[in-house]
Amino acid sequence: MALDLRFWKDWSHIPMLLERIKAEKTVPELAQELFISQAEEYAELEKKIADVEVKVKAWQRNDERSIRLKTIPGIGPIGSALLIMKTPAPELFKSGRQFAAWIGLTPKDHSTGGKVRLGGITRAGDEALRAILVNGATAVIHHARRSGKASRWLVELLKRKPPKLAAVALAN
Repeated sequence: MALDLRFWKDWSHIPMLLERIKAEKTVPELAQELFISQAEEYAELEKKIADVEVKVKAWQRNDERSIRLKTIPGIGPIGSALLIMKTPAPELFKSGRQFAAWIGLTPKDHSTGGKVRLGGITRAGDEALRAILVNGATAVIHHARRSGKASRWLVELLKRKPPKLAAVALAN
């Protein structure tokens, strides 16, 4: 019986998969060595990631800006760290709308002659910051839908627009 690797998508199954690879006689020895090497490298990376997470969480517990940012729904440890590290001083922005424009969350303006035509978002600015804000907004929308505690603005927006577009609007 051949070893079927198609359904092994969850990394937590690596040790069991390695045991099956070692026991399987049809897998060449070189391939077994390569799989074991990759698994060891993955374990090392997991450990390094865990160490970095511990350091980031310790830093965030003592950073006033991080503590304030985490009170915003949808902003977690990663989002607050990214915002602090990649955003200039908040005093440089006159409004939240100006910050949204800097990050690329505002719609393109194609208006002429008094006719307002707004397009998709400009995508100017940092892609990682924009993505983390949109992901946070998506989490807020899911939580609001499950709990039934969405604001009237969000409920009305979700009636008119698809959830992904509403997430971008909420992030804005």
